Amino acid sequence: MDIKKVLLLGGSGFVGTYIVNRLAQRGIRVTVPTRRRERTKALIIQPGVEMPEANIHCQETLTELVRGHDAVINLVGILHSRDVQIPYSRDFAEAHVELPKKIVAACKAAGVRRLVHMSALKADPKGPSEYLASKGDGEAIVLAAQGDLDVTVFRPSVIFGLGDSFLSMFAKLLKKVPFFPLGFGQARFQPVWVADVADAFVASLSDAATFGQAYELVGPKSYTLRELVDYTKELTHSQAGIIPLSEGWTYLQAGLMWLAPQPLLSPDNLRSMQIDSVADAGSQTPASWQPTALEAVAPTYIALNTPKGKLDSFRFHAGR
Repeated sequence: MDIKKVLLLGGSGFVGTYIVNRLAQRGIRVTVPTRRRERTKALIIQPGVEMPEANIHCQETLTELVRGHDAVINLVGILHSRDVQIPYSRDFAEAHVELPKKIVAACKAAGVRRLVHMSALKADPKGPSEYLASKGDGEAIVLAAQGDLDVTVFRPSVIFGLGDSFLSMFAKLLKKVPFFPLGFGQARFQPVWVADVADAFVASLSDAATFGQAYELVGPKSYTLRELVDYTKELTHSQAGIIPLSEGWTYLQAGLMWLAPQPLLSPDNLRSMQIDSVADAGSQTPASWQPTALEAVAPTYIALNTPKGKLDSFRFHAGR
């Protein structure tokens, strides 16, 4: 399959920026729909990148966007909703379930067979959180389209790298506060580097062996949340004291943070953490998967006190 032009939905976000870079380096043209073009200046300067202002949740608009492309990559996802419903709120349904339905329909209508979809590790229609349940229903819709389309699903654990909202968030807080209240410190993650995730997405586009498959994207090692916070504290030379919270106090903290204009944490996030975000034994990963260790990357952007870290920061903000 010769891929020359890709429609990248959710492409202006953290992972999308890296995928755009990889596609541009290969000479592949990319269309990244956006609601506010002026907010994505780092992508606009990339060669071969078009950024039309469009509402991708409109079926007719989405179908016209898909038309003329060789493949579609869907990265759209949300972590928070102001509403709470069972099994999930309208916000989660719209982003994780209804949009994949519309994308599948648009691909069929426009005659575009190749679809690569971002799910989440431990996504499950019966998952304990609105996030995991809606992600599970969304990936099921995509995989059910195999045959009519050529689909691939990726399920990453928490993604780290320059520009993330994970280790970078810990680093920012640890530098500012004398005490760091931490709940669910025993929750486990298998962090994966954003560059490895981007490479997996791009490599799969023309690889027929990935059609109809779902892959877990995880790093080489798992960590507890407490271990990740302690490591970030070490990198930032923070003197903040780590205060473990009980489950009750953790949910209270999350509830208060959920009320902020841009919440860092919500009760639904905690429900997701009830299941460790680590790969099961024998889970399927891409054939050439060789993930990069967290310790090889985190120091270059968390501390930003090395020549490579400063250069990486410049490149990221310059969209390179």
